[in-house]
This record gives sequence, C-alpha cells and structure tokens, in this order.
Amino acid sequence: MARLHALVLMMLLVPAAAQAEKRCGWLDNPATATWSLHDASGGWIIMESGSGYKAEGVDRIPDLTTGEYVYTHAIHGYACACMDVDTDGEGGISRIRSVRQLPLSRCRSDPALGWFLDKDP
Repeated sequence: MARLHALVLMMLLVPAAAQAEKRCGWLDNPATATWSLHDASGGWIIMESGSGYKAEGVDRIPDLTTGEYVYTHAIHGYACACMDVDTDGEGGISRIRSVRQLPLSRCRSDPALGWFLDKDP
C-alpha cells in the first residue's frame, strides 16, 4: 500500500510543463522563419527570426496552404489549427508534438479568438 501511495504522490508532483498541452487558435506565419500561435490565452512564440528561438518539432507544421489559409503577404499568412505542445512558461512553445489544421470558420466563430483578427485596423 505504501508503494501505491508513493506512486500516486510522484504522479501528482510531475511538473505541468512536462505534459503536452492542447492549444487551438490562429497559427500565424507573418514573415520568413517567424511563427506564432494565438489562442484564448494570448500569443505563443514558435519561431522568431533573428532571435534564434525555435521550437523543437517546428517541422511538424504542415503546408498550411493546402488547406484553408489566409494570405497576408506573398506566401505568408495564417490558418486555424490545434496543436499539442510543450510550453516554456515564458510565452513560448518549446516543443511541437502534433499539428492539425482546422477550417477557418472554427477560429472565426470562437469569441475568445476575435482579438487576433481585430488587432490590425
């Protein structure tokens, strides 16, 4: 019985950052080597040109242009997606485990995500 209690205690003490989080929102690629996810909690940096910040697994982001995609400049733009990720606790995504592109209507209809579309006049 003591072993069971010890096992349960260890499971409860596992840091939250070690567990994948599902985050859904606007997956934005506004410029070369620059990616972020904007969900109900705000913006999450995935890759930032010039800073060297790059999430492990960034290559798991599929070619979003084969699905519903909004072009903003040349090949750059954004799509709606859900991602299983690890975060770094400082506004960044440290590891991408999976990415699933969703219809644009899914993000457009979510009132918690409207701020992203309204950010630029």
